[in-house]
Amino acid sequence: MSNPAANAISFVLHLTPHKSRRIFFHMSVLVERDHIGIFGKMNSGKSSVMNLLTQQETSIVDPTPGTTADTKIALQEIHGIGPVKLFDTAGLDEAGELGEKKRHKTFNDIKECDLVLLVIDPETRDIRIEQEVIEKARDLDKQILIVYNHFNKPPATQVEEALDLPRFYKTIHIEANHAKYRSELIEFILKNYAPKQDKTELLPFVQRDEYYVLIIPMDVETPPGRYLRPQAMVEEYITRQWAYPVSFRLDLGKARGTRGQAEEEQKRFQGFLNNFQKRPKTMITDSQAMDIMKDWCPQDIELTTFSIVMINYFSRGRLNKFATGVKALESLESGDKVLIVEACHHSRIGEDIGTVQIPKHFAQQYPGVIIEHNFGREFQDNKHLEQYKLIIHCGGCMISAQKLQARLRDLETVGVPITNYGVILAYLQGPAALERVLRPFSL
Repeated sequence: MSNPAANAISFVLHLTPHKSRRIFFHMSVLVERDHIGIFGKMNSGKSSVMNLLTQQETSIVDPTPGTTADTKIALQEIHGIGPVKLFDTAGLDEAGELGEKKRHKTFNDIKECDLVLLVIDPETRDIRIEQEVIEKARDLDKQILIVYNHFNKPPATQVEEALDLPRFYKTIHIEANHAKYRSELIEFILKNYAPKQDKTELLPFVQRDEYYVLIIPMDVETPPGRYLRPQAMVEEYITRQWAYPVSFRLDLGKARGTRGQAEEEQKRFQGFLNNFQKRPKTMITDSQAMDIMKDWCPQDIELTTFSIVMINYFSRGRLNKFATGVKALESLESGDKVLIVEACHHSRIGEDIGTVQIPKHFAQQYPGVIIEHNFGREFQDNKHLEQYKLIIHCGGCMISAQKLQARLRDLETVGVPITNYGVILAYLQGPAALERVLRPFSL
């Protein structure tokens, strides 16, 4: 389960002795998790700390240096904090090319953590790695707690004095391979960590007992048996606010087809709207249908897109940054590079937004501009980001808010503007369309 989490659960219903049917139920739950990262040198006891917190052998513990090859993730509930995501990271002092790759990945993990647990072996005498972690965490404004993990119970005064920690950071001395220290470590975290409280409403404009229409064009990329995560999240949120979500499946093929087909589909849509005795307050459409919905959605009903809803939510209300970033299109020239960033690896067939639709618009309206892609949960390094004139990001629903915040910090560092699928597809339909989809968010 990720943040927010959506899991598909399958049940086998035995209808007859010879036949069974597998039915998938899709649950979309908004689960806000605090991210706690465990960092330090090889063999400092990071994996032992992970296992102490999870109360099971989540990570392999072995005296062989470099046992943790990649970041290990665990999800759990800590009473007093709530749901958390734990990161057991690779040691930062491994030599060689592989060690450097692990360092790079581990320092990237710091970016998306709310709390850094720095695990130190009190016998260590070279503290450069520890100081590097502290410096990185402080630069990123992360909370830091120091965990001295004792193996032979030596005095820890030398390393504490060298790091000059007591003045700035809270410390605890434990033996991570003994379960009896778990309650002490949990109590230490609860006492000294301030959980993040910067929550953002998914749909801040929703009002009780009002209707909200979800425009959902199910195409060849739509998985059977469930809504996409943004659709499911929006439907759940509206229902939770005592309001009424109503879905309309738009046939984009007909809407963009011959004049007769378009008129037939618009008539079906109008008939759907006429069934409401009480006028819907807002329509939330798939971004790719903006060319249709900007004209079909009546002016007395507000309009926005799923992608805009998602990016506002996962960026913690920073939609204005993406709305401002789209202005970079005005200065694009032939030879400039634009990076399209999609945070998931879905099967891309048909008229995919990131790989087909947006590049097609660019080919028509910005000839000579070079389009490149970044797929998945990992983001490019700053030194590579500097080459782009604009970043176009998806809704971000498949990564955590912390990871998206880390991406925004990277782009702010190098000064590259960023916009979003929903914002740019509205912009390409004209200023009035862009203004309209931002209006529900008071922009």
